Amino acid sequence: ISGAVVQVKDMRTLQVRSYITQSDGMYHFSGLRADIDYQLTAKSGDASAAPRTLSIFDTRKDAVMNFKLDKK
Repeated sequence: ISGAVVQVKDMRTLQVRSYITQSDGMYHFSGLRADIDYQLTAKSGDASAAPRTLSIFDTRKDAVMNFKLDKK
């Protein structure tokens, strides 16, 4: 979804960074550390997705997380 807000929360410091999706619905976070768990959420208007966790045990170099937004 274009213009959705995706947030990533550092589970160690609880710092949150936000990204607004591009016209194709894509988003990208850089500079994430491999030794920290992150929680990602997405929402657009009154639709949101359940939080997802990017774990330190995930060894992918480029982690891809797709979200399905459901209206509440």
